[in-house]
Amino acid sequence: MNLNNTNKKTEGDINLTPARNAWNKSEINKKTKALLEKDARYFLHQSMSTPCLDVLKDCKGVSFENISGKKYLDFHGNNVHQIGYSNPKLIDNIITQLQTLTFSPRRFTNEPAINFAEKLASLMPSNLNRILLTPNGSSAIGIALKLARAITGKFKVVSFWDSFHGASLDAISIGGESVFRDHMGPLMPGVERIPPPVTYRGIFENNENKCLEYLEYVFSKENDIGAFVAETIRNTDVQIPSKEFWKEVRKLCDTNNVLLILDEIPIALGRTGRMFAFEHYDIEPDILCIGKGLGGGIIPQAAIITRDTYNVCKDISLGHYTHEKSPLGAVAGLTTINIIEEEKLLKKTRKDEAYVKAALSALKTKHKIIGDVRGIGLLWGVELVKDRETKEKAFEEAEKVMYNCLKRGLSFKVSAGNVLQLSPALTITRKELDKALNILDESLALI
Repeated sequence: MNLNNTNKKTEGDINLTPARNAWNKSEINKKTKALLEKDARYFLHQSMSTPCLDVLKDCKGVSFENISGKKYLDFHGNNVHQIGYSNPKLIDNIITQLQTLTFSPRRFTNEPAINFAEKLASLMPSNLNRILLTPNGSSAIGIALKLARAITGKFKVVSFWDSFHGASLDAISIGGESVFRDHMGPLMPGVERIPPPVTYRGIFENNENKCLEYLEYVFSKENDIGAFVAETIRNTDVQIPSKEFWKEVRKLCDTNNVLLILDEIPIALGRTGRMFAFEHYDIEPDILCIGKGLGGGIIPQAAIITRDTYNVCKDISLGHYTHEKSPLGAVAGLTTINIIEEEKLLKKTRKDEAYVKAALSALKTKHKIIGDVRGIGLLWGVELVKDRETKEKAFEEAEKVMYNCLKRGLSFKVSAGNVLQLSPALTITRKELDKALNILDESLALI
């Protein structure tokens, strides 16, 4: 596979490259190799997952461990590890719940689910008090889209190119990453995509006003747009719009009677230094989608949160998922939020932000391959380029850095083919941060 021709490689870490083959030959022992071969035999193959690169046996705190005893600092975690892996308080509460009510079928409710919904509502501004629980983020997006249609009577949706909102057919229909849409058409009709506001590259580079102008133009030309779906802060390659941008988007949605659906599935729950990313912008969504880390990295749990005034679908089935009011998921979600609050992880993350920013800025000065560093809280993107003037993406170099880091015990995701996305557990210590940053420094020096 020629990485220089992978403009569609919006998610790095492709599992069929020469670098992956080299990893399998040099880093995998006999027992691991046998298990990986069995894994590849029984699971469907797809890029970025199966075939896998290692076999895990344990995870605690900010790290996981393979069956050979090697530990990796995990700066990816599929965005589920805000409170760290195997959080003991979370495990204890789940075990306690397992001893009583383990499932709640449709038409029945339970106290954990009620308490969880009440807690979510208490964290929201104004009248964002209505909850629907789902087992995963993609289904939360699906419910949000259906709710928007029911409320507005309009089926069209606007979203950003390069966005990710899940892997189900409806989610990839509104998503902007081509890698998930290839070979999948026809998809859901009525989706209008616009280029996103970015600071480092793209046709609207450092020109949010042009993006707003484009959005207003689309709203004016399509009279049956019911919703604008967007990531408040883009998780994959870490793009952070200004406060002024989101305030103007909110105004445009209000003016055109369009619901604002914010997807914070990977970035809520403290990742950005606030419980929810929209709090940085002094705006309110009409529908908020959250998930991933909501179950503490143990129980799959997601939710949508919307306004009291949108509780108008009493005769419409928006999403009766089998595990909708899971007592286990509710206990996991409530405990996760309580841990974030009790351990003051929001305040800690804001302090860590300043430390990581200074450290990565120093690495940028030291390593010319780093074209840009951007981030907030404990969500950071380090963009690698062949040349700082041309900003040509350093695809092969990014993959080499990733494998150099993996060899030294640091795992992260490569996004957009050349962005090292760093998102550790919010519980990470300063010593662990330093260790990871040193591994990154050493690995960059080898390129």
